Amino acid sequence: MAKLKLDLHNIYNQGRTIDAKLNRIMEEAVSKKISLVEIIPGKGNGQLKKYVLRFLEKPHIKKLYHRLEKDDKNFGRIFVHFKF
Repeated sequence: MAKLKLDLHNIYNQGRTIDAKLNRIMEEAVSKKISLVEIIPGKGNGQLKKYVLRFLEKPHIKKLYHRLEKDDKNFGRIFVHFKF
């Protein structure tokens, strides 16, 4: 199974860069028909994870993927599943 991974640890405080990287990885997953994207906002205080989840709930982004999965074993990880 093909998978893309985006680690946001290093840019946790750079909103525009985070948006750009999230947009880019979503577009790449769609264009390359990748079935899974792993996004790592990290554990921290949970603010970055909330930010990522709000981004993924935007209507124009939400229509791109099939479902979201929050890793129940690792709080700092989100899986975005695509169906092609």
